[in-house]
Amino acid sequence: MAALLQTRNLQAWYGDAQALFGIDFLLDEGELVAIIGANGAGKSTFLKSVTGLVKVASQSVEWKGKAIGGFPPGEIVRQGLAMVPEGRRLFASLSVEENLLMGASARRKGPWDLQRLYKLFPVLKERRRLPATSLSGGQQQMVAIGRALMSNPEVLLCDELSLGLAPIIIREIYDTMPVITAEGMSVVIVEQDVSMAQRVSSRLYCLQEGRVSLHGKSDDVTREQISQAYFGV
Repeated sequence: MAALLQTRNLQAWYGDAQALFGIDFLLDEGELVAIIGANGAGKSTFLKSVTGLVKVASQSVEWKGKAIGGFPPGEIVRQGLAMVPEGRRLFASLSVEENLLMGASARRKGPWDLQRLYKLFPVLKERRRLPATSLSGGQQQMVAIGRALMSNPEVLLCDELSLGLAPIIIREIYDTMPVITAEGMSVVIVEQDVSMAQRVSSRLYCLQEGRVSLHGKSDDVTREQISQAYFGV
């Protein structure tokens, strides 16, 4: 049986500069997999390659056994993959609710709608008519997650959820993950907080300079192994 999402020898370039060197990655249904690594390791490039924001070879990304590498981002969303981008990338001219509704433009059927999102993040209902970018950083991250969920994806790809947020807000956001995955949704998180990545994921990959330097079950890998894979020492 084919994996839900798989990359094979994934290579990515920015002009003449190669950013990814043969990444093999696997995600099965219902999994939460973490990708860790230092700045510049290729984590965000990996997500962008999977979601069509960076052009890659067709056969290097497979969705349910079908080659989708290089598909336009809109088509990737319609296939069932949605990304929560680094820095949130909210529409400044739109309200919270309007930002959330933008996620529904893929018109995929599923359990996520405004009512359910407001149950997951009650503060967004209270502030639904405010400009999205007027909210706190943590609340903006909730909007970004909600916007992605509104597309009713099968895979949620999260890039640096904790970046710039207070620890209590980070815990609050990650505490919603069991609700999000309860009905079988798979999640990939790119995360620099190694402890958090280990705690919430079943498996993890460590990238270093565009290559996989470590892969294993999150409970099995040691801090020494992670340190060596992270820094190459």
